[in-house]
Amino acid sequence: MQLVLATRNQGKVRELRELLQDLGVEVISLEEYKDFPEIEEDGTTFKENAIKKARETAGFTGLISLADDSGLEVDYLGGEPGVHSARFAGEPKDDKANNEKLLKLMEGVPLTRRTARFRCVVAICGPKGEVHTAEGTCEGIIGTDLRGEQGFGYDPLFYLPDYEKTFAELDLSIKNKISHRGRALLKAKDIITKMLSENQRGG
Repeated sequence: MQLVLATRNQGKVRELRELLQDLGVEVISLEEYKDFPEIEEDGTTFKENAIKKARETAGFTGLISLADDSGLEVDYLGGEPGVHSARFAGEPKDDKANNEKLLKLMEGVPLTRRTARFRCVVAICGPKGEVHTAEGTCEGIIGTDLRGEQGFGYDPLFYLPDYEKTFAELDLSIKNKISHRGRALLKAKDIITKMLSENQRGG
C-alpha cells in the first residue's frame, strides 16, 4: 500500500515519513512524479490550500494522498506571514530571505511581544475525492538570531522556552512530538488507517 505526500520539500518528506512509519504503508512523494504540475496555493486559509493540494494529488496519482499547509503566525505582525509563509520575501520561495525579512520586521521588538505559533492543517484525500482534515498548533517565540542546523523554513527562529532551543536545534524525534505538524498528524492517523483499510477492501 502506498500513500503519496503532496510535496517535493525533502525536509517535510523526512518529517512526515518519520511520523507515519508505524502505519505500515510505503510513503512516497511528488518526487516520484516528475510530470506533476505545480499546484497554485491560492487559498486564503491553510485548510483551503491543504484540501486543494490533497485533491489534485489524489486525482493525478490515483492514490490516497496527504497534503499539509502550514505556516507561521506572528502576533506582533497581526498573524503574518500566515498563508504567505513560504513566499514571505517574494518569489521564488527562499527560506534565507524569509528569515531575514522576519528578523528585520521584528528588530527591537521586546521578547514579551515576540509571541508566535506554527499552524498546520493536514488534508487526506482518497482516490474517489473524499477529504478529511486535522489541525495542530505549536506556540513559541520569534528569536533574535538564527540558531540550529536542523529543520527548514523558520525553524532556526522559532524558539521554545520550555526546551530553551529553537526548532532547528531540536532532535527530529522531539520536534515531531511537539510540532504543529506532529500534532495534526497524530489526529489524522486514525483517518489514514481507516481510509487505507477501506481502499484495500475496495470500499
